Amino acid sequence: MPIHDWSRVDAGIFHHFHHGWIEEIARALNHDVLPGEYYAMAEQHTSHFGPDVLTLQSRPREDRAPDDIEPITDGSGGTDVGVILAKPKARLAGETDLEFYRRKQNVVAARRVSGDRLVAIVEIVSPGNKSSQAVFRKFVDKAVELLSQDIHLLILDLILPTRRDPNGIHGAIWKALTDEKYKAPPGKPLTLAAYEAEMGVRAFVEPVAVGDALPEMPLFLKAGGHVPVALESTYQSAWEAVPRRWRSVIEG
Repeated sequence: MPIHDWSRVDAGIFHHFHHGWIEEIARALNHDVLPGEYYAMAEQHTSHFGPDVLTLQSRPREDRAPDDIEPITDGSGGTDVGVILAKPKARLAGETDLEFYRRKQNVVAARRVSGDRLVAIVEIVSPGNKSSQAVFRKFVDKAVELLSQDIHLLILDLILPTRRDPNGIHGAIWKALTDEKYKAPPGKPLTLAAYEAEMGVRAFVEPVAVGDALPEMPLFLKAGGHVPVALESTYQSAWEAVPRRWRSVIEG
């Protein structure tokens, strides 16, 4: 299914789709994609990521797994069974060489069973994230903060660039991380970007455009290890939940 032009409808319609796509991605990850020692949930995060967000808090329970739970292994002493150690298919667009310092929106949060520690986030950019300079800056700052805490990111930006991000969301994030410029290729204004974070950042970027099919993207769970995220099938499932009245408008 081709990527749609979401500028044809207001932010409220995209918000409905956004919610559905988040749920579909989380469902797909939990269905035989994430290794057994990880799980994914739709969550709401503020702009600050303190210990209360990084690790889930819950009431004590006798059947709750202890924080020192042994990770699931493959029987040979290895961990993270199911994590792909090969190079991602997405193109490597840049890599930082130094460790850097560093709104309420639904994201897919991937956590490790041991301690329920946050390890990765899938975030879908919405029109609201680009609605003002202040809000846009908060989004970029949030990405930088997460990466500085070694939390991996997959950012899906299907919103056409504004004067605040002429080269897409990755251009703004990469400028904040490295002070280097990223230029989107001609005719590919939308961006899918996977960030691998650990003592520096590697960015795997796939530029796309309205009308393109969505490629599979990596979601890093640890340095050097990722799982594939099926964007095309999850996008299609979320699209089917958009009311027919608005699908006709979006499709023109």
